[in-house]
Amino acid sequence: MLAKTKTKGFTLVEVVASSVILCGAVMIVGAIGTQALTGTHLNRRYEMAASLVDKQLSLIDYIGIDSIVEMGQLEGDYEDSGYEYNWKIDTEYQEIDSLYLVTLTVSWVDRNRPYSISVDTMLNGETLSEEGSAGTGQE
Repeated sequence: MLAKTKTKGFTLVEVVASSVILCGAVMIVGAIGTQALTGTHLNRRYEMAASLVDKQLSLIDYIGIDSIVEMGQLEGDYEDSGYEYNWKIDTEYQEIDSLYLVTLTVSWVDRNRPYSISVDTMLNGETLSEEGSAGTGQE
């Protein structure tokens, strides 16, 4: 009888090597997925903070920068969808008639790490000439 020299199937070494390669590939895909979800979560938090900045700047524009300056430094807390944000408004008079630098900072803590965004804008208040002509009836 002739002995078979070729056998069908895989050796134990081939099976172990292919299992290690497959497990490594699955771990890499899982890590990429986790990283993407973490990035998406952080991006959502930044979007919510930017929305809060937009709301606060719209409120300042509606009320008027002069009223905000009279109130002094403003700050507060805001909660949306279970997330808490702290906001702070600083104003600084620019040596130009009725021009103010407004800095709005929104900060939050996510997974024991502090994050913040800060926005600077320039706003005009009432000019002295408008106040003087309004009181005298002159145009």
